[in-house]
Amino acid sequence: MGMTESLQFEHRGRKDVYEFVESHGEVRPDRARDALSMDAREFGHHVAILKRDGLLEETAADHLRIAYDSGVAEEYEEGDVEFTIRQARQEDITGLVGAIRAAVESGTYVVAESVADIIDHEEVLLRHNELESRMFFVACVDDDVVGWVHIRHPEMEKLSHTAELTLGVLEAYRGHGIGSHLMQRGLEWAASQGTEKIYNSVPSTNEGAIAFLKEHDWTEDARREDHYKLDGEYIDEVMMERDL
Repeated sequence: MGMTESLQFEHRGRKDVYEFVESHGEVRPDRARDALSMDAREFGHHVAILKRDGLLEETAADHLRIAYDSGVAEEYEEGDVEFTIRQARQEDITGLVGAIRAAVESGTYVVAESVADIIDHEEVLLRHNELESRMFFVACVDDDVVGWVHIRHPEMEKLSHTAELTLGVLEAYRGHGIGSHLMQRGLEWAASQGTEKIYNSVPSTNEGAIAFLKEHDWTEDARREDHYKLDGEYIDEVMMERDL
């Protein structure tokens, strides 16, 4: 299933099953069935149809989760660092939140901070519902998350050609091309979903992030003066954009 596909349900029961699984990230079938007060036959039928239609899938641990085309894991070696870039999984959520918070602890990447707060609060990593879709790819060294790229796609028709991207790498792993590979993976996925324009907003004091984006063909689209207040100082928001 493409994450930007509109959701169509021929039966209210199937919609209920999908929405329960989507809101929980991954869930045991018996837990979902009990929560929805469905008998085993009805629940099994709805799950079978949702799996047939590419909306749900089973994990190796027999949990249910939403299904989507995530691509393959890509392995790289830059200098003395070997890393893998792959689509994030629900079980990555703790490491991912920790990596985001560590990478933005200087307070110069406000949007990424809000992303960490949202997924930490919801306890759900990937989303695809009637309001939004969000996808994460992670860079891992020895199964530890050391970087991420996040793409948020609004389902509103008037904005469906746009997406918002955030990206970061732990300081100890910068300078090895991890950010560039994450960027490429995120942009390729966004383009495959029909995105035409992608945005990234950062405080003007985050000169490193702005320079990195410009090196990857992003341009400044707009600036909101004194939009952020960091450590008592008013800081401009710089909205960067790139056409896909």
